[in-house]
Amino acid sequence: MWRPRTTRIIAYAAAGVFMLGMIALAAVVAPQFKTFDRTMLVLFGLFCAWVLHMLARCRVVADASGLTVVNAFRTRRLAWAEVVAADMNVGDPWPTLDLADGTSISAMGINGAERTRAVRDLRELQSLLHARTPEPS
Repeated sequence: MWRPRTTRIIAYAAAGVFMLGMIALAAVVAPQFKTFDRTMLVLFGLFCAWVLHMLARCRVVADASGLTVVNAFRTRRLAWAEVVAADMNVGDPWPTLDLADGTSISAMGINGAERTRAVRDLRELQSLLHARTPEPS
């Protein structure tokens, strides 16, 4: 399984700080703010924390039958034969998986910002793809 470490740490820390800030703001806000306004502040904080959680949950999981790519708001299950290649150019935020049907998807579970780790993870994924993809006849 590949998942970005830095992204998860920053996203969950930011979600916690943001939620604490919204709760504190709702508690000490001016008296003209009613219960509805205070509730909406906390709900907005929860919404922002949920978005950050969705970004932090990204991962790529390999098993015997294929890959599961969990991106922020979509999960795709791919058989090994469906994935043709995995590439990431310098400066790309994450690798792109080229699929047999001519489309491509991003694999946000490998984060280009973690340079050394991203290169290592991409090489592992590429070697798995090479080992699992049948040779053309």
